[in-house]
Formats: sequence, structure tokens, C-alpha cells
Amino acid sequence: MATITLKQNEIHTSGNLPVTNTKANDFTLVKTDLSTSSLSDYKGKRVILNIFPSIDTATCAMSVRQFNKQAAALDNTVVLCISRDLPFAQARFCGAEGIDNVVMLSDFNEGSFGKSYGLEIIDGPLKGLHSRCVIVLDENHSVLYTEQVPEIADEPQYEKALNILK
Repeated sequence: MATITLKQNEIHTSGNLPVTNTKANDFTLVKTDLSTSSLSDYKGKRVILNIFPSIDTATCAMSVRQFNKQAAALDNTVVLCISRDLPFAQARFCGAEGIDNVVMLSDFNEGSFGKSYGLEIIDGPLKGLHSRCVIVLDENHSVLYTEQVPEIADEPQYEKALNILK
């Protein structure tokens, strides 16, 4: 269990992020067109998992914009933006913002991704949503980098995550 804060108030996650140098668990999530996508679909590609509570908050929206802009320059890399938002909300946001360099994925059905990766918030006002995290995987989907953002209202360390892949 990780302890994070929301406006300096302690909240907790269901576990801990995957350990570096271990293989990431496969998952299946829902895309904005309601089809499904699995981590295994990106075999041979480097993957950035940008995980956040809700696209309808300023910090979450900013992380999608930043990764959309910065990751586009990285070779053989895909950014998967994951939240519990409905795919319709994710599609609306991307359409309005002109976001096209990331893949939006929803864990709305059961929250199984959040549970499997130990990042589901288990108490406080955001209970059931995902904590703000970044996980970077190599081409074999081994974990290179993880960041559990300690204050959920703060942005992740974009440069630190992206530099792992440069």
C-alpha cells in the first residue's frame, strides 16, 4: 500500500507499483471506440503508461497534453493514457483538444487494471479511481521507471520519465 495525499490529506492505494526490472502484467482495457486493447498489442514497442484519476480535472488533462506533445518525438514509443473515465469522456476530450499522439484507455468496467497494478485509491473522496502514476516499459515490457506522484494534484515528472527512453 502506498500513502499519497490529496490537498495534503493522506489517502492510500491498494498496493505498490510494479518493481523495476520486472515484466509488466498484461491487461485489457477499453478504447474510445469501445474496442479493447491489451498491453500485448504493443509488443516490440516502448510504452509509457500515463495513469490518472479523471480526464475532467486540470492536472490530468495537462498530463495527457504534455505526453501527447513530448512523446510524439520518441521513436518506437506509444503512450497509453489510462483512467476510469468512460471512453466517451476520453473521446470528447481528445476531440476537443486535438489529441492524437496518445492512446486513451478506460478501466471503467471493473477497475481491474488499477487493482492489478496496485494503484487503485482505496479511501478518501477519490476512492475507486486510479492514483496519478507514470510507468515506463521497454520493448519487452519490462519496467524501466515508475513514479507514484505523492500529491495527486501535482503533475508527474515528465522529463524524468521521457529521459529514460532517450
